[in-house]
Amino acid sequence: MAKLKRLATPDESIVHIEVPISSEEIKARNELYPLLTSKKFATKFKDSLFVPIDFKWKGQAYQVQYNFCTDPYCKWKGLHQEKFTSVKRKPNRYKLTGTGDRKALKCNPDPLNPKSGAVLGCSTQTYSNWSIVEEIARLAAIESLKDIDPDYEFHKGGCLTEEATPFNDSKTFYKRGKSKSNSQRYQCKNCKKFTNVLPSRKQSITYHQQKSDIVPTFAKLLLNRTPVTRTCEILDIGRGTYYQKLEWLYRRCLEFLERYEKAPLRQTSFEEMWLNTDKMTYYLNNVRRKGMGGKQYDDLEEARFPTSIVVTAEVFSRYVFRADVAYDWNIEIGDIALDTLLYKDDHLNHFAKKNARFPKYSDYPQPPAENDTQTNEEYFKKLSEVERRANYVEGLHVNSSYTSIAHFWHIKQLVNASEWRFITDQDDSITTAFFRVFSTEFRMSDAHHFLCQTDKTKSKKQAHDEFKLAQQYLITWGRRMGYDTRSLRKLALLQLEERFHTHQFHKEITTKSGTHKKYAANRMEHPLGTPDRGFRWVDCTTDLSAYEPNDIANMILHVNDNAINAFIQSIRRRLSILERPLTTARGDGKSYIYSNFNPRYAQMAVTILRTYYNFCLPYKSKTGRKTTVETPAQQLGITNKKFSLNDIIFMQ
Repeated sequence: MAKLKRLATPDESIVHIEVPISSEEIKARNELYPLLTSKKFATKFKDSLFVPIDFKWKGQAYQVQYNFCTDPYCKWKGLHQEKFTSVKRKPNRYKLTGTGDRKALKCNPDPLNPKSGAVLGCSTQTYSNWSIVEEIARLAAIESLKDIDPDYEFHKGGCLTEEATPFNDSKTFYKRGKSKSNSQRYQCKNCKKFTNVLPSRKQSITYHQQKSDIVPTFAKLLLNRTPVTRTCEILDIGRGTYYQKLEWLYRRCLEFLERYEKAPLRQTSFEEMWLNTDKMTYYLNNVRRKGMGGKQYDDLEEARFPTSIVVTAEVFSRYVFRADVAYDWNIEIGDIALDTLLYKDDHLNHFAKKNARFPKYSDYPQPPAENDTQTNEEYFKKLSEVERRANYVEGLHVNSSYTSIAHFWHIKQLVNASEWRFITDQDDSITTAFFRVFSTEFRMSDAHHFLCQTDKTKSKKQAHDEFKLAQQYLITWGRRMGYDTRSLRKLALLQLEERFHTHQFHKEITTKSGTHKKYAANRMEHPLGTPDRGFRWVDCTTDLSAYEPNDIANMILHVNDNAINAFIQSIRRRLSILERPLTTARGDGKSYIYSNFNPRYAQMAVTILRTYYNFCLPYKSKTGRKTTVETPAQQLGITNKKFSLNDIIFMQ
């Protein structure tokens, strides 16, 4: 029988990370820290740039090293650092360039086969592999569940059968019925002690829950943009109970996803997976911690923090695989201080720091050493900023690039696909993420990236006029070319096929080693407009020259961002804490009175909505002349029924 579950705690190591620094190196860092300038110290320990990080998750070993070229047209794309020892001067594949935190890898020419392929001299931003794995571990932990295993005492002191339990020796106990919560009661035959054991999930779904009957109504209010205060008034509960119910519902959704999402996906393989990824930004209300108010805390932090949520959906079914808030609510400034003291992060390059994923607080300010280039004034200024931040909302914002890399890493473990297609807007934090995580697939040409961009400054009337114009233009073009169909999709495919006999997304460059391809940024207008955005432009950043025009036309026809826009609109329209800001009564600005205070609850609310959206909300889709009304999960093929909220809440 399935046991009752609980959310994993921060103290539990869901992912076991091997520290990439030996005790000898830690000792050397401590000895050299007061002797070297910060620049020389960082140079001395720069080798961690290409050191892979080993970790274990769910009993399986993994390794991460994502510092390499990410240009899909470059010969070195996806290849790790290598020293060519057979060549004079023993050059490396990459060299480190840049200053400060803006370190980058520069691709060196190929000394062995300079005429085979083109090295484009790319400049690729560096990231901390250690910090990437820490972010992977964070995303794994927030959706992990553990069995509740109480430490039972079945006997009184001195009992002759104190080693026996009902689980290993049932004959030593009497069964004495059930408790009010449907848990089994046992009595030792020898010492007569009564003990209640936890019920299984099938026996009691709502064990240890007060007012469990309000949960279905609570879920409906949460998913229909009802503010926290109004929900508390309607259900006659306090705020503490509200967040307890939110956490309980979140746990139920994780249990539901384990059975109906992860288990089916492990047994399903896709020939081609089309993913649409984008970031949603909401404003976190930055409030002081309890006890940090008053005149003695006059220094003010920024009142609102832009916070990113990275979302990925499948293009055709609109199934949302993940939605991750780029915020670590479990990290403490004190943890970063301890790491800084141990690893001397304040004198290291950004890519060598354990906490590089926190943009402003990757290290804790330390008093300037004897040979330090930092002045006392700079030190105290930075220290005051860190101490002031510690008075506000728990946790720290994560660089969205690190969250995106961890986001795609988990999707790669979840989905089995032979080929991958990615659709995004012009967002480097997202593109660099999947170029690193799916580097092997891009190198083997099993993955391609498409850009989809629209002009968001258009009015609704302009967008609708463009939509009508695109329809008229396609029909006129089809009539002129002699096609008898009036299907806009078929006409768009035919027009695209004709255009790709001459249009290319790459350009050819001539170097000493020959003629090579390079990304041209040669976007084109998609023939199908949309009523709400009008014309859109599409581009491909990877090499499609091996495909026939008809194949390219079919791919470009599929390029749209409808899947991700639909879910982000649902977030805005259904979750009160993540809705768009209101206009103030004076009309002179925006009000964020409903904005979320704790990103932990924003993550829970988004996951609850994602579960409801994928399994409970059907939408109408049309394939040819066939119209279907199914949920995204049904469209993806991992379930054959539409679920309800009660199915999720009361799943046994």
